[in-house]
Amino acid sequence: MTSTAFLFPGQGSQQAGMGKELFEQEPAARAVFEEADEALGFSLSTLCFEGPNSELALTANTQPAILTTSVAALAVLRDKTGIVPTLAMGHSLGEFSALVAVGALRFADAVRLVRIRGEAMQQAVPAGVGAMAAIIGMDPEALEAACAEAAQGQVCSPANENGGGQIVVAGHAEAVDRLAALAKSRKARAVPLKVSAPFHCALMKPAADRLAEALADIEIGPMSAPVVTNVEAEPNDDSARVKELLVRQVTERVRWEPSVRTAVRMGVQRGIEVGHGKVLAGLVRRIARDLSIVGAASPADIAVLEA
Repeated sequence: MTSTAFLFPGQGSQQAGMGKELFEQEPAARAVFEEADEALGFSLSTLCFEGPNSELALTANTQPAILTTSVAALAVLRDKTGIVPTLAMGHSLGEFSALVAVGALRFADAVRLVRIRGEAMQQAVPAGVGAMAAIIGMDPEALEAACAEAAQGQVCSPANENGGGQIVVAGHAEAVDRLAALAKSRKARAVPLKVSAPFHCALMKPAADRLAEALADIEIGPMSAPVVTNVEAEPNDDSARVKELLVRQVTERVRWEPSVRTAVRMGVQRGIEVGHGKVLAGLVRRIARDLSIVGAASPADIAVLEA
């Protein structure tokens, strides 16, 4: 049997219409969207299917929308194929989807948690105070040093190790601007990102505290497979560590490139991107060209997959 990892997307893969085909054609997916609407007290499904994209792009909406679409695809994948993953992993928000996939989080709990997480991340930093930029063509050690140089008493640090020579940085807007200038002077490229807040840096501490509060009463179940965590880029199958790792993830970097390398080291031969879009497939191809990546976003995608 092929050793398979389930990969779950994070913010940036949202689009009006996502999950609609699954909802219309598959009872297992419909049940997930209905559970989300009930858990949140509003029609998240309508927002996913009809948008508008401007509303869907608000972090407090994006996070539950992506999680729900991913878990709906997961439900159909299980129903139709019976594929059992060797491990699961997700990019930022996607780690919550991965934890649902392995039984650590109940879906209704997860969708409420990511709604709170999204609201808290949006509120943690006033608009215009923070920024993010993608730095291309700078090795991690040089970038760490440049961040320290650019900080000047403010926050400026790597936020996403996405692979293929791209590392996203986050922090105070002025510090990120200084870093961009430093990067350019050192023959690297700096691309400002259109984001609503500086995710995965120390400025997110209020959001991490809010998530810790929300997690306090949540029951974590036994894990059917390990989750390669964003924070450590190593497999975790200890339910007792899940909350701590999720809270740390809000202020620490997403170590996606080393996470993919860990999956390869563990013998994974195939990755299935569960949910809308192909963002992770693109990232993985830049990191581990030999790892086969297939999508599971629609009934047609899932129909051709085999255990």
